[in-house]
Amino acid sequence: MTKMPKKFHDNVPELLSDAGFGPDMIDALLDLDGTMFLWHRASSKGEVPAKILAELGSSVEVGQFYAMTAIFRIQEGIGRDGAEPATIGLLAEEMNIDPSRASRVASDLIAKGLVRREAAQDDGRKSILVLTDAAVALFRSYKELKWAKVIEVYRDWNAEDIATFSRLLGRYVGDMRRVLHGQD
Repeated sequence: MTKMPKKFHDNVPELLSDAGFGPDMIDALLDLDGTMFLWHRASSKGEVPAKILAELGSSVEVGQFYAMTAIFRIQEGIGRDGAEPATIGLLAEEMNIDPSRASRVASDLIAKGLVRREAAQDDGRKSILVLTDAAVALFRSYKELKWAKVIEVYRDWNAEDIATFSRLLGRYVGDMRRVLHGQD
């Protein structure tokens, strides 16, 4: 497992001990924390999509790719109450950025031919963002290469290990959401 520098965890072992955790559990939790830190760091830096996009020979930057996936999630209603046309405002909301930044990102994607602006069906004055065929093709290539990498990662895992990992990761995410946000 990943060992973090002792000063990183400072008084954490004492906090865990005071909470009733034994030495083996404390070591396991500290190892898990180090591993989660490395995964979070890699994830927040966009290392996986950057590597895949580079292997595809794409000029799309990670932030632009995230914007494309945000448009897709809006259009398909993934993680939302329902599908709806993607606007600059919804893109900004989905990416947690200000609308002026979302507008610049959308303009960059339009210049690359990956997004186009269209008039909204319900209000011709409002424009919506639509992924182009080139974006859909990039997503398809990305998905195929990503799954080739996933297959490589899990090649030596058995079904029980994968199911256990999925169940425990899902439990962790659910419990963190519950503790942090009061969500079930």
